[in-house]
Amino acid sequence: MKRPSTLRRRIVVAYLFFALAVCTFVGVVASVAIVGIEDLLVDEHLRSIAAWASPRHAAGMPVEMPSDVSFYHGTAIPPELRNLPFGVAKRVFEDQYVHLLAGQDAAGPYVVIDRASEYKNIEHVIFAMLGAGFLGFVALSLFLGSFIARGFVDPIITLANAVMDKKTNAQLPLLNHQDEMGVLARAFAEHTAELKQFLARERFFTGDVSHELRTPLTIIIGAAELLVEQTADQPALQAPARRIMRAAKEATDCVSVLLLLARRPDTIDRPLTSISEVIRAEIERGQPLVRDRPISLHFQEGKDFSVFGRKELLSSAIGNLIRNACEYTDEGSVVVSIQDHSVLVEDTGPGVPDIIRARLKNDPSQPQLIGSAGSGLGLALAIRICEYLGAKLEHDDRPQGGSIFRIHFQSVLTKN
Repeated sequence: MKRPSTLRRRIVVAYLFFALAVCTFVGVVASVAIVGIEDLLVDEHLRSIAAWASPRHAAGMPVEMPSDVSFYHGTAIPPELRNLPFGVAKRVFEDQYVHLLAGQDAAGPYVVIDRASEYKNIEHVIFAMLGAGFLGFVALSLFLGSFIARGFVDPIITLANAVMDKKTNAQLPLLNHQDEMGVLARAFAEHTAELKQFLARERFFTGDVSHELRTPLTIIIGAAELLVEQTADQPALQAPARRIMRAAKEATDCVSVLLLLARRPDTIDRPLTSISEVIRAEIERGQPLVRDRPISLHFQEGKDFSVFGRKELLSSAIGNLIRNACEYTDEGSVVVSIQDHSVLVEDTGPGVPDIIRARLKNDPSQPQLIGSAGSGLGLALAIRICEYLGAKLEHDDRPQGGSIFRIHFQSVLTKN
């Protein structure tokens, strides 16, 4: 499996490649210099031997040489070394790579051979030292890269963990630093404070409005119930009274949901709720919407499951999808089903506008969903509830026409 390319790793690798590049450059330059100096020293060494040995040989004096150096003169020169151009050269002699100097004095030609120059041993020592320095420099670069990467990345990780920690209200770290990390930490702190203030104002406003609406809605429901009782023998008046009472109760339920959404998710209880029970109740509530219309509304039961969530929130999310499907479908059917820990609401309506599709996909290029936006407050409320419960609301087009809304729950308890 490929290891992730983290910032720390990239810094260490950059230091390593820098060390390799520097060592390669220095090694090439040093090798060329060492070989050149060796050749120069060996050439001078051969010339000094020739300058010492040639006069002794001409005077008939013995010419004693070390075991790795040979002086040949006249007919003593080996056949393969005769007739060489004068000067210093490198040749293979007796299966060995040697330095030699060919020259001529008053008595005839001569050849000086150095089979194993002492400078060669010095060269080996220098190359060994360069190799050791190469490995040491690479190891030092890895250590230095890791040290610098840790000092650079650790504050970023600390700040990122503090920003992502949703359970703490503690002050962000690095706020007092005067470097770029301090600037970033203060920018995060300022932006986080603005978001907290905005969310707090939104919760307070939603809660205040919901509380203010409860009293007039209670009065409306009471008056509607009284009208229903008093118009029992007047069907023409009782039907509108029942519609008023039903609408007022739906508005009351919406207010209750808004009050729940105004609270933090971790401050409300989450009882285990059966999805099938919620769907059956919402199917029954939605039947008056399709009565006397060429639409069928039914529940295609599947394997039931339960989720941890308030029944009011689940009923509002599923019920709003069902009521929207019934309202915007002129003919055909609205089918609610359970599949793979998901609730599906299928309709044969005209589909949804582009602004709703963009909102469901969290497309920032489209304007925000405000008011009904052609879908009623119900869909906006369903989106908000799904986000609140950690569920996912998706939309697909039916091949035969219409829409499929799917609420997928992440954490469920399946019933056997």
